Amino acid sequence: MKEFKLFLKRKDVVVSGKRYGIDALGAMAQGLFCTLLVGTILNTIGQQFDIAFLQEIIVTIGTGEGAAGYTIGGLASAMVGPGIAVAIGFALHCPSMVLFSLIPVGFATNAMAGAGGPLAVYFVTIAAAELGKIVSKETKIDLLVTPSVTILAGIFIAKAVAQPIGALAQSVGLAIMWATELRPFFMGIMVSVIIGMALTLPISSAAICAAFGLTGLAGGAAVAGCCAQMIGFAVMSFKENGWGGLVAQGVGTSMLQMSNIVKNPRIWIPPTLASAVTGPIATCLFEFQMNGAAVSSGMGTCGFVGQIGVYTGWINDVANGTKAAITATDWIGMLLICFVLPAVLSVVFCEIMKKRGWIKSEDLVLGL
Repeated sequence: MKEFKLFLKRKDVVVSGKRYGIDALGAMAQGLFCTLLVGTILNTIGQQFDIAFLQEIIVTIGTGEGAAGYTIGGLASAMVGPGIAVAIGFALHCPSMVLFSLIPVGFATNAMAGAGGPLAVYFVTIAAAELGKIVSKETKIDLLVTPSVTILAGIFIAKAVAQPIGALAQSVGLAIMWATELRPFFMGIMVSVIIGMALTLPISSAAICAAFGLTGLAGGAAVAGCCAQMIGFAVMSFKENGWGGLVAQGVGTSMLQMSNIVKNPRIWIPPTLASAVTGPIATCLFEFQMNGAAVSSGMGTCGFVGQIGVYTGWINDVANGTKAAITATDWIGMLLICFVLPAVLSVVFCEIMKKRGWIKSEDLVLGL
């Protein structure tokens, strides 16, 4: 057993919560962003600004009635499986031969799993990557063995688990969305708080939303929670961190406050309370929905991807006839839920806690 452990250590196969729950999950979000999310944004920009080269079909796959044409954005979105797989493989420190072999594994797994593809790709890629690392450079015919083992192992595992994982993820996501439709007030609070906290934690709220396909009212509540964390921390720490901190947290990530949260967990209370308020306002008052890409639900104001996702959903709804037009109320709702309320509420809650001595100004200083 000792020798086997030493072998795994030599191969950098580290079975830990950090490696799989933080590193791999964070990489999964990056893979999603660089394919599905960017592809969606490019398609939206092309349609809204009538940019010809973004609307042109650049690749056609198949022939006859089964032929599918892809724009630049559409092609990027179609590569979500390989994108996630390569990103996770990179996070797991895969040798180059293993890393490149994960491309077909990710594509096949995503196709097999359907709507729950991202979560299935996550699990299958981890298994295939670690198996590939174990055999890498162990034989004189590594050029054949490593890619063959990685691809075959990944495909066989995918055939066994991709569809069930995909179905489970879809069922969980549908259950959350159904519960949010049924009980928008309480579920608005729950989804907003949980996804918002996940965004600040060193895990990926975007990957979670994508894995479970959180859209609709549940997606809107998730956007509200993420915005509350990012805008909340950015504004309530403006005196301490200035414009650099405002941009870094408000357009970057509230995860920058994680080390300060460890030192004084009470600084997390104001933006979390803000998310508990904005969540039900989003679901009950404005019926704020994310009908764009599910991954956008967990992005908040990071690069304004959450807002772009909501806008994309509006455009899609108008196009398919489920929404008559984009109204002033829609824009007011987005402004209040994503920016104004998180800023005001977080500052108010923070000042109350400062007066009680629970939070001090130095608790919010970033080590930028």
